[in-house]
Amino acid sequence: MLEGSCACGKVHFKVTGQPRGATACHCSQCRKMAGIAWASADVPEDQLRIEGPVHWLSLTDAARRGICPDCGAFLFWHGTNDPHISFALGAIDGPTGVKIAQHIFVADKGDYYDIADGVVQKP
Repeated sequence: MLEGSCACGKVHFKVTGQPRGATACHCSQCRKMAGIAWASADVPEDQLRIEGPVHWLSLTDAARRGICPDCGAFLFWHGTNDPHISFALGAIDGPTGVKIAQHIFVADKGDYYDIADGVVQKP
């Protein structure tokens, strides 16, 4: 089981299932919220337990993002009508045991870094 929290500690979560391969998203929204790519893994909704206040922000009709209303940590991403929910790998307390399996929205990535890990890149 993985456990994580936001920076201020008011939001905690537990992942009770095995996450699927991790994704690094380079879209402009994730870059604006995370400063660079946002690394996440996902599980079915019933395998993620969230405790504490979460503000759900919808920047588009495609998804909503869960952030801590106090420290602003970007913790969750949930696609509309998607039975899975993504959680921030950077918020996990301790090792994750997960490796990045793909980079997405690389056409939108910032010009201030390169992706050189040999993992699949999708425009």
